[in-house]
Amino acid sequence: MGRVIAVCISKEKGTQKYRIPEGEFIEEWGIKDDAHAGKWHRQVSLLSYDKIQEFRAKGAEIEDGAFGENLVVEGFDFAKLPVGTKFRCNDVVLEMTQIGKKCHHGCAIFQKMGDCIMPREGVFTRVLHGGVIHEGDELVIIEENE
Repeated sequence: MGRVIAVCISKEKGTQKYRIPEGEFIEEWGIKDDAHAGKWHRQVSLLSYDKIQEFRAKGAEIEDGAFGENLVVEGFDFAKLPVGTKFRCNDVVLEMTQIGKKCHHGCAIFQKMGDCIMPREGVFTRVLHGGVIHEGDELVIIEENE
């Protein structure tokens, strides 16, 4: 079981996301007003709070959303879960579609720190059922593909 630490969006692609108190998740689209929402397989990105904390311990001064993640969640090591894993938070159901991605042309975090965790720790999901997620809400696995 996990806990949502932050919900983040950005108005434009290629920019850092910023925290919002709650996000409206739209079925087969993503988060309302997020630049990455759309009819594709990477509608919502998730990153483990624990992995962000490990990165901060190396001296990185970063805010939630700095890696481009939509949800910061405590309690899961997302990169160790198989593609196809389904999560529920309130009415929202997410299905994991991809683990990691290439960094944006040597992102600002990589340029400063020499490393970025999103390419190996971030995961992407599509929204199977919409609803609202707030900071502090519980996220659970409802189905894990083997």
